[in-house]
Amino acid sequence: METTRTDWVAALRSPGAECDRATAELHELLLHAARFELSRRRAALSHMHGEELDDIAMQAADDALVSVLAKLDDFRGASLFTTWASKFALLETGVRLRRHAWQGREVVLAAERWPAFADRHCSPHEELEQAETLRALRDAIAYHLTAHQREVFVAVALNDVPIDVLAERLTTTRGALYKTLHDARQTLRRELATDGLAASRN
Repeated sequence: METTRTDWVAALRSPGAECDRATAELHELLLHAARFELSRRRAALSHMHGEELDDIAMQAADDALVSVLAKLDDFRGASLFTTWASKFALLETGVRLRRHAWQGREVVLAAERWPAFADRHCSPHEELEQAETLRALRDAIAYHLTAHQREVFVAVALNDVPIDVLAERLTTTRGALYKTLHDARQTLRRELATDGLAASRN
């Protein structure tokens, strides 16, 4: 039977054995949700062994438990507590899978080689405009972003490094990186607008 909001919150905040019981039950719930998410993605995870998947599920449940306990005040009862809590496990499972996929891979933080953004179907005039925009963007990144902004922008926007992977490598938080990325994009848009060029919204 579904425990009410008051029961869950009260039990998780109570001292002693009641809190231990509620915490254990919550962890079991989160572990079940993490395993469900892994099962849902099984077709894309055929290269991973059962022990690896079990380890990811356990780590995701552990992290989700910490997040749920830290955000109990945010639960307003708009949905079942178990539904609300399970979302944390689903999110953490995705994070763990992305980190696993990047294990042993180099996180490129320098724009040594720019991606080929040009549209092959455009006219010579449009090609010239694209080349001008790319040069202006490259200059704006080099001269108008801070070293940290440049590092984050290049990794995420140019080299497709997942934000949570970069947060782990740089020992920071996703929120801090999103703020840095937002500020960097604002600066680049402003500089390109000053040059009379349109900045991408991506």
